[in-house]
Amino acid sequence: MGNVSCPDSPGHGISYREMNLRVFKRQPIPHVLFQPRIEPWYDWHHTVGQMPERYRHLDLRGLFDDLGVSMRYLHYYTGMPDPVILRYDSEVHIHEQRSAEHIVRAYETPFGELVEELRLTVDKTWREVDFPVRNPGDLRSLRWLYEHARYAFSIENYQQGSDFVGERGIPQFWVPKSPYQALAQIWMKLPNLIYALADEPEEVEATMRAIDDAYDPLYEQIAASERVQIINFGENIHDHLLSPAYWQRYLLPFWRKRAGQLHAAGIFSHMHLDGYFHSLLPTLKDLPFDGIEALTPVPQGDVELEEIKVHIGDKILLDGIPAVCFLPSFSREELMATTEKVVELFAPNLVLGISDELPEGADAEGIERVRLVANWCRTGKW
Repeated sequence: MGNVSCPDSPGHGISYREMNLRVFKRQPIPHVLFQPRIEPWYDWHHTVGQMPERYRHLDLRGLFDDLGVSMRYLHYYTGMPDPVILRYDSEVHIHEQRSAEHIVRAYETPFGELVEELRLTVDKTWREVDFPVRNPGDLRSLRWLYEHARYAFSIENYQQGSDFVGERGIPQFWVPKSPYQALAQIWMKLPNLIYALADEPEEVEATMRAIDDAYDPLYEQIAASERVQIINFGENIHDHLLSPAYWQRYLLPFWRKRAGQLHAAGIFSHMHLDGYFHSLLPTLKDLPFDGIEALTPVPQGDVELEEIKVHIGDKILLDGIPAVCFLPSFSREELMATTEKVVELFAPNLVLGISDELPEGADAEGIERVRLVANWCRTGKW
């Protein structure tokens, strides 16, 4: 679709890419920008051979164009390379034992091996089943690994993804998780992290500093790139992962530091926060981001739309329509009533989308509901 027109609006001919940027610049747009994440749905239906007949001839971009919706991420199920590159120094030796459905990966360090185990799920996705850091004694090994990790920003990869997205939206990607979230979601089971923070806080905090330090070149390169316009902090926060004290002590300082770096370079940012977050409501307006992605209201989450509105301040909401509304257990009328309510409450500080993506198992009706919302956004009719 390239330059996606906006029928029946004063901004006829404006691209979704320009509309996307205008939302973050707090400039007017001709109609609501609808930017649903449908990439996992597309990938799943191809993988299991259940793509509806109407869409079998379309590639991913063709589906976005056929629906008339905007695209957000340049490397999410697109086949494009990640602009964030991680390489290890030659001292780091990584060994894998791999079968069709099982991977055991070992990182050698002078302080002992870190071993993780992954298994292939029925939907052909690799999932962690055993985490590398099992006790505070493993944290010294993890620090050594990060001391020999080299994060970098690839302008070439970014440009390739930007060309792929085209005028469908501002090409976006996410930076690596904050040190707390990296430990909680990538390297350790959450209970093990909580026990380690209680028993060996100095070890955990030293590891967090090593993770943060490893990110320095990445943020410096992104800030100096003069290419990136909007970036996501892919934290996947929900309030069962941490206490308010840990939020204040470990997460906010990191976000303020790194989002501040990006803002100083003229780069907008938003953070992914979904699941349950009622206890975090009072903190939302003070977050150092321009927007918050995926805040999930009832009946899927634990917060009413009106509560989000009260606490989000003037931040941009990305998404807002609960994913369950695209399933047959909810009527089309319920979907559209929710959609209209989200727009009424949050526009113009809104990039409308699905909180947080179209369910992979949704049938053809699910994708037709995406079309329904898209048509309403452009024309006011459904």
